[in-house]
Amino acid sequence: MGYRVVVVGATGNVGREMLNILHERQFPLDDIAVVASPRSTGSVIDFGDSGREIRVKNIEHFDFAGWDIALFAAGSAVSKDYAPKAAAAGCTVIDNSSLYRMDPDVPLIVPEVNAEAIDGYRRKNIIANPNCSTAQLVVALKPLHERARIKRVVVATYQSVSGAGKSGMDELFEQSRNIFVGDANEPVFFTKQIAFNVIPHIDVFLDDGSTKEEWKMVVETKKILDPSIKLTATCVRVPVFVGHSEAVNIEFEDEISAEEAQAILREAPGVMLVDKREDGGYVTPVEAVGEYATYVSRVREDPTVENGLSLWCVSDNLRKGAALNAVQIAELLGRRHLQKAA
Repeated sequence: MGYRVVVVGATGNVGREMLNILHERQFPLDDIAVVASPRSTGSVIDFGDSGREIRVKNIEHFDFAGWDIALFAAGSAVSKDYAPKAAAAGCTVIDNSSLYRMDPDVPLIVPEVNAEAIDGYRRKNIIANPNCSTAQLVVALKPLHERARIKRVVVATYQSVSGAGKSGMDELFEQSRNIFVGDANEPVFFTKQIAFNVIPHIDVFLDDGSTKEEWKMVVETKKILDPSIKLTATCVRVPVFVGHSEAVNIEFEDEISAEEAQAILREAPGVMLVDKREDGGYVTPVEAVGEYATYVSRVREDPTVENGLSLWCVSDNLRKGAALNAVQIAELLGRRHLQKAA
């Protein structure tokens, strides 16, 4: 016996990736539905590489009653309108938007980090998926925090354009082409040229000079991992199609060597340590695309602070940063609570 699962926003980058991962991981399904906005109604979407095509249904007319899990990947506005309706109908919502992440009645889950927090989902029948840059960060931090207690984190992100959706990917492609052929190259979606450039600005600016993306990393890390951790972030959009990278500096309460950190990370769930200290002995976004792991490289001691380490962290933002984490939450929900699968 399996689950009846709905993918909301199935025509977007993350929604399609959710379908791919549900198929890849052989999630126990009795039925699957894909829903999206009225303009996508009637189109067909591949269910991974299964050869099966699924027709898109109109979210405005979709009845969530009788469905077990809804994976939402359609943005905050859609989640605001439809997640409570789905939850009230008895369908547990796993929401990829930022809408519910800081709601005290909604668990914010990365299964490798805080699986037990999912037990509070019944308060609203909604579970939140973290921001893409937060998800991979806390997977890498968790095992180190357990060993030496993290005091402070300084992180600079190098975030791919797919984190901004299809429009971001299209703009990078169009600008790159226009530059090569000498055509006009004005930014439309991003605030500055993204091709052959970097933009130190993701989401809106806040009063203190930080951006909302940076704020998300701070508050989500505290909620998922430990409220006592101090974190500061600089989030940067880079001309990469898929894959987020992070340069992370960590200050610990207790002494920990780079060698011990490597040994811990080598055994940590969700982490793949690739750290050869030679030419090419590290992971870049190109190698992370399509993979499940959060890759860690360049682990080294920071002599400028007491008990400091620096490392490099890379993951596929459409997978661990979004779709994979959502499906892992669904698997966790099934194991701990719904328990319908044989």
